[in-house]
Amino acid sequence: MIQYLAFILKKMKMSKILKCLLSVLLLAIIQSCSSYENFKNITEDLEIPSQVYRADYNKVWQEMMKIVNKYPREVDNQDAGIIKTRWIDNTLELNFADSFGSNDAVKAAEFKLIINIVKGYRGSKEVSKVTVFKRQRIEQDFLQGWKVIRTDGILEKSILYRLERALAIESKLQEIEDKKTKEAEKSF
Repeated sequence: MIQYLAFILKKMKMSKILKCLLSVLLLAIIQSCSSYENFKNITEDLEIPSQVYRADYNKVWQEMMKIVNKYPREVDNQDAGIIKTRWIDNTLELNFADSFGSNDAVKAAEFKLIINIVKGYRGSKEVSKVTVFKRQRIEQDFLQGWKVIRTDGILEKSILYRLERALAIESKLQEIEDKKTKEAEKSF
């Protein structure tokens, strides 16, 4: 295609400066189209699943600790609001999920979860923002080593959904307890 454009520029009756500017413009357009894929990957990587909950920080932290209790943790610092798991092997799950696809089976696969919980305020009410990032890496063979790949986002979104449901259940239980204490106070 570039050779074809160069041929057209030769045949056109233009000054050398105009031809040079036009060729630079065409090369810039071609380059920008090819760099879009890089930009697309970067923006998709920056879209980390997060959600804001109308609950206080301590409740959100306790419920998140219940959810990630099954994963071995490297760091769980409530003051900093961060939970990091150790590398967890998921070779079987990844190979099973890709067994019907065109990808070859991987030799080894593992992931790590990084969860960040931030306290904030919306008006006068306390809210908490939870961000879940999953880092997935695979190893095809011994020579290649570990390669970081994009995650499908299912685990991150399911953790946020489970947290939302757990907080809703906890809120309903608290309402029931409040009603029972008010009824007990009235009857006393």
